[in-house]
Amino acid sequence: MTTYAVTGATGELGALVIDALLEREIEAAAIVAVVRNTAKAAGLQERGVTVREGDYDKPETLASALAGVDTLMFISGSEVGQRVRQHGNVVEAARAAGVQRIAYTSVLRADTSDLALAPEHKATEALIRESGIPFTLLRNGWYIENYTGQLGQYLQAGAVIGAAGDARIAAATRADFAEAAAVVLTGEGHENAVYELGGTPFAMVEFASAVSEVTSRSIGYRNVTLDEYKQGLLAAGLDEGMAGFLAALEANTAAGDLDTESEDLAKLIGRPSTPLTEAVRAAHTA
Repeated sequence: MTTYAVTGATGELGALVIDALLEREIEAAAIVAVVRNTAKAAGLQERGVTVREGDYDKPETLASALAGVDTLMFISGSEVGQRVRQHGNVVEAARAAGVQRIAYTSVLRADTSDLALAPEHKATEALIRESGIPFTLLRNGWYIENYTGQLGQYLQAGAVIGAAGDARIAAATRADFAEAAAVVLTGEGHENAVYELGGTPFAMVEFASAVSEVTSRSIGYRNVTLDEYKQGLLAAGLDEGMAGFLAALEANTAAGDLDTESEDLAKLIGRPSTPLTEAVRAAHTA
C-alpha cells in the first residue's frame, strides 16, 4: 500500500488535498497528515488519518514525520523570506526518509516569472531537482479565494479597488488545485513533470461584476495607481513592508504574471475550473 504524506495538512489547501485523496478512495490509513500543531488535527484523526508533527523550522520533527512515506505532497510554507531554508529542511528529510516522489506546490512559471513570490519557489524547485527524488512541480496560479476572502471589504467600500488594470488573472479555487494534486499523487505518468496550473482567466472588472451578480449590489472595479493602492493599504493598518510587498504583487498582476494560457489544470481534473460566479457565490454563502 502506497503511503501518502501531506504537509500543512490543517491549512486551507492541505485539508482539501486530503479530502480529494479520500474522495479518490485512498484509505485514510494510507494518509499521513504532517502538521505543526497536532491538536488542530483532531478532525483528521477521527477520520482515520495518521497525524504526525512536522515543523519546517524543526528538522528533527520532519525525519519522524516522513518515516515510511512513499509519496509526499509538499505544500509550500507561508513565511515569505524564510521558505528556502525551511523547504530545504523538508527536502533533506524526504531524501533521508527514502521518499520516492515529491509533488511540490510552486507558482506559475517559477523559473522565469517576475512575480515577487517566484524566487523562493525557483530555489525550492532547484533543491528538489538536486535531491535526486522523482518529482512533480505543481505550479499553481492564484487562488480565487485571495479575492473572495475580501468580500466584506468590497461590500463595505462599494467597490473592488486595485491597480491591476485590465490584466487577466488565471485564478482557480483551492479545491480545483487540490483535485489536480490528488490526480497527480495517485496517478501514473507524472514523474518529473512540470504543470502550469491556472483557471479560466478573468479581469478584475469581471470579478466585480460577479460580486454584483451574487450579492445583488452594484459593485464596480475602481482602478487606482500603484501608489494610491499602497497608500490605501497603509491607511488600512498594514505596515510599510507588507504594503510594499502587496503593491509589488499588484504590479506583477498588472504585468500579466498571474495569467497563463496553459490548460494543464483542466486536463488534470477532467473539467474546466470552477466558474468565477460559482466561486464567488460559495464564498458569499459560506
